[in-house]
Amino acid sequence: MWDFSTEPDFQARLDWADRFVREEIEPIDLLFPGTTEPYDRESRVFREIIRPLQARVKEQGLWAAHLSPELGGMGMGQVGLALLNEILGRCMWAPMVFGTQAPDSGNAEILAHYGTEEQRRRFLEPLLDGRIVSTYAMTEPTGGADPGGFTCRAVRDGDEWVIDGEKWFASNYPYAAFVIAMVVTDPDVPVHRGSSMFLIPRGTPGMEQVRGTGLAGEPLGEGGHGYLRFTGCRVPAENLLGEPGTGFAIAQTRLGGGRLHHAMRAVGQCRRALEMMSERIVSRRTRGGPLSDQQAVRQQLADSWIQLEQFRLQVLHAAWQVDRAAATGEREHARAARLHISAVKAATPETLVDIVYRTVHIHGALGVSNELPLMRLWQSGPTLGIADGPTEAHKDVVARLLLQHAEPAEDRLFGSYHIPTRLEAARLKYADRLKKMEEV
Repeated sequence: MWDFSTEPDFQARLDWADRFVREEIEPIDLLFPGTTEPYDRESRVFREIIRPLQARVKEQGLWAAHLSPELGGMGMGQVGLALLNEILGRCMWAPMVFGTQAPDSGNAEILAHYGTEEQRRRFLEPLLDGRIVSTYAMTEPTGGADPGGFTCRAVRDGDEWVIDGEKWFASNYPYAAFVIAMVVTDPDVPVHRGSSMFLIPRGTPGMEQVRGTGLAGEPLGEGGHGYLRFTGCRVPAENLLGEPGTGFAIAQTRLGGGRLHHAMRAVGQCRRALEMMSERIVSRRTRGGPLSDQQAVRQQLADSWIQLEQFRLQVLHAAWQVDRAAATGEREHARAARLHISAVKAATPETLVDIVYRTVHIHGALGVSNELPLMRLWQSGPTLGIADGPTEAHKDVVARLLLQHAEPAEDRLFGSYHIPTRLEAARLKYADRLKKMEEV
């Protein structure tokens, strides 16, 4: 059965979330626009403003909706989460207020899947409650999209692991209570079999931040993305997540969902840009009339709406694929989900960049100024083209998965769709009827 409707009770909760984000959370983006502020649990902003808003979300049963009910989430599935996340994508603070912010959401998932009872008590419970934030450290200065270039190593020494190396762009490190780091533990095998995940509490001797790295426009040397260095950093053996050598598999548990969730929120970002574009077109006058009289302007609006609708349906379909794979456990369904996640990941930055650029262009000088949120919104497009694997890597995944079931043609010179060859086969198939037609 094909259905594009939303169950009424759930739609009512989505409507509440939409009003709540627009009326209560969007003003906070204006008051506190810093990219690191949402993660500072010691700030008065968090205690006085964010905590009460989080309490209201919990009252509505929408807190940490990406998690299963036994972990305090809704267990709504990825399609429901997509509908919620496209609302939260409208503003920077919303994921934090709803308990779905990255990288904490992904870290919570892998702790839930792979953590021991003690690890979940110590790290997962306060993370789910929103009392702490965390960092995920995978990328290195010598290797980002290619884990084969990772050099950060851990060596077992009795009841401890000793970590040496560097990690790059470890988001939220300045405020994190702990770090989950993927480290090579067996350099003699491929990285997907020789890496492991470690839980490293903040303040562990031998783990230091070389410097903070911000996004473009932030002051040099500041920002929420840590350049980390491990020098003889000793971690208890019980801080290993899962089994040795399973780090790459654990990473995929969090990265797949994260990629899809970024796309869900990008729908909300694009929708906000489209609202701004529409408002500008009917407000601004030029050459004796409103911009809406200009055909070229109307076409940009139409192109943006069409592109957004196509992308949104692609995201929802990918979410449905993930829900189906989880429900059936079928390997073929999991393969389809992986295909669709990579396709969505590749489409996300292009869609966001295209739509926001048109909105910037229609706003003219105001669009590129710091008096509108458009340039900051636009910047998230290129950022998402790099985060969780570059676009090219995901296009390659899509192509490889598609080619797994592709078969070479019997006639390798002209292929299976060669018209002269097929025409001859069609004549043979219907020879008797064609003969009767000729006789008549």
